[in-house]
Amino acid sequence: MPTKMIDDSTNTTPLPLSKFRHLDHDEVHIGSNEFILVETVGRKRKVSVKEKVDSFYPWAERKFKSICTVKNITRRLPFLQWMKTYNSEDAIGDLVAGVTVGLTVIPQSLAYANIAGLPAEYGLYGSFLGALMYIFLGSCKDVPMGPTAICSILTFQTLHGLGAEYGILLCFLSGVIQFIMGIVGLGIIIDFVSGPVSSGFTSAVAILIVSSQIKDLIGITAVGSTFIEIWSSIIKDISNIQLWDTVAGIVCIIILIGMRHMAEFRIGVEGNETPTQRFINKAIWLVATSRNCFLVIVSAVIGYYLYEDGQSPVKLIGAIPPGLPSVQLPPFSVQRGNETIGFLEMCSELGSGIIVLPIIALLENIAVCKAFANGKATDATQELIAIGLCNIGNSFVQSFPGSGSLSRSAVNNSSGVRTPLGGLYTGVLVIIALLFFTPCFFFIPKTSLAAVIIAAVVFMVEVRVVKPIWRSKKSDLIPGVVTFIACLVLRLEIGILIGIGLNLVSILYHAARPKISMEIKTSRAGVEYLLLTPDRCLIFPSVDYVSGLVTKHSIKQGIPVVIDCSHIYGADFTAAKVVEVLTKDFSRRRQPLFFFNLKSSIVSIFEGVQPKDFVVYYNENDLDNLLLNYKTQRDSIKMISGKMVR
Repeated sequence: MPTKMIDDSTNTTPLPLSKFRHLDHDEVHIGSNEFILVETVGRKRKVSVKEKVDSFYPWAERKFKSICTVKNITRRLPFLQWMKTYNSEDAIGDLVAGVTVGLTVIPQSLAYANIAGLPAEYGLYGSFLGALMYIFLGSCKDVPMGPTAICSILTFQTLHGLGAEYGILLCFLSGVIQFIMGIVGLGIIIDFVSGPVSSGFTSAVAILIVSSQIKDLIGITAVGSTFIEIWSSIIKDISNIQLWDTVAGIVCIIILIGMRHMAEFRIGVEGNETPTQRFINKAIWLVATSRNCFLVIVSAVIGYYLYEDGQSPVKLIGAIPPGLPSVQLPPFSVQRGNETIGFLEMCSELGSGIIVLPIIALLENIAVCKAFANGKATDATQELIAIGLCNIGNSFVQSFPGSGSLSRSAVNNSSGVRTPLGGLYTGVLVIIALLFFTPCFFFIPKTSLAAVIIAAVVFMVEVRVVKPIWRSKKSDLIPGVVTFIACLVLRLEIGILIGIGLNLVSILYHAARPKISMEIKTSRAGVEYLLLTPDRCLIFPSVDYVSGLVTKHSIKQGIPVVIDCSHIYGADFTAAKVVEVLTKDFSRRRQPLFFFNLKSSIVSIFEGVQPKDFVVYYNENDLDNLLLNYKTQRDSIKMISGKMVR
């Protein structure tokens, strides 16, 4: 069939709605209705309270049985799957990885507590119980549960100096919210955070964390929760910069970055190394991977020798309470002076962080799972349940919120972890550190911990994603850049909400402006018609735009119009009302309007408003017959009009 393309770039104004008109019985409706579901409307019998109560028990029994199936239990307790095939090779891989991650998590936890604005021991408190619980609940072998840079900075911004009790309560509430989200299946919420927004947020967090550590790196005092506030405070106190802290901090950063690159160094030809070369390569890799631990140990030794008569040229962490934390309920009230602050008032003071932090922690955890999933699907619901219960457990041992750490997950993966059981050795190592080595932590310089954090998070700035986004779709940079700037200038939760809001606006805009291909075609009977093909569903933001285009081009061409509905998978009442107006206008102009391949469920929606001359067909033969009838009627009218003129 010959085709002729026409321009469809012009927008038109919406059509006015008019009064309803019922479908006449003698009007022709061509098309199949055999799959249209018709609900019989009748008077419903009133159900008594006793019947409702009696019906509840069978429903609850069926629900309980569906939950307690072997498949569902295995899905919610993932360790039941991998324990069946666990062997000695898995045990060795988990042992090596768990110890390696443990050597990384101890110095990082001390530093993350500093980011959160809490004493150093609270970082260690959050690094063992959650790691042990994740063994049974986690679905990703590479995730080591514990404090993270993002959760720490969000905790700092949420607490704004309220104290450790609020941090523990925040951990409990975050866990409860995550667990509830997992139970009701709200893991889908992460789908509303696009890649550019996530990159913008992560990059802003990295810069914010680096900025927050500058004060300890150079030995001054600074406060603030946003990028501008932090740097304004640093500039005000820059005159008190400490020479030894600054020199030590810069040297530590250089060493850490150098050791990071040392992990890539190999001797010999890969795959053909001698046993000696293989041993040396593994030793170099282990030292480079455990660089944070080695640096902190060396720094603590130097700090010990520099400490004399209660004085040190560099600022030290100070005393850390020895032993494990006491297991107790999270504080649901606190004493402030002579006033008792209740639970609701504490929640009010924590503000929006109670909601934002659990969602961001989930986003971080899912990003880790996807990074090491090797193409497998990630169960966001199970991860919500896992990190939710881990945070609830951590709150009973005096911890602040945590999640899966990307940097420690990379160490875990490269160390050859086989199952989540690697978290056992990490947790045990942290427990040993709390029981026996806390007196040694006194001498760790604060500047070395700041260097550990800066050297780790500076690589979180995702500059590398800008070029691919620019090449693929430049407009996607807008939400990413706006999120990045908003998270630096404003509080992090406001910045991420702005980014998500831009994503939603973009989605709504595309929903309101579907693409419509238009072409003039000729049937086998020689009748020209205008074929319009929308590329998505018809819902209230888009129907006026679509009807305007249909009206404009139908009047312009003056030929039958066919709307190909193959891509229309949904519609609503507003769309039905617009279709009613559209069919009535076409009928008044005596211009045919046909709907091709309209799904039966949508037909029933449109027929609910009883549109005039609503014609649906499902194959080309029907269309040929419809157009032929139209041509015959038109020729007959012309013939009668010609005779009347004579």
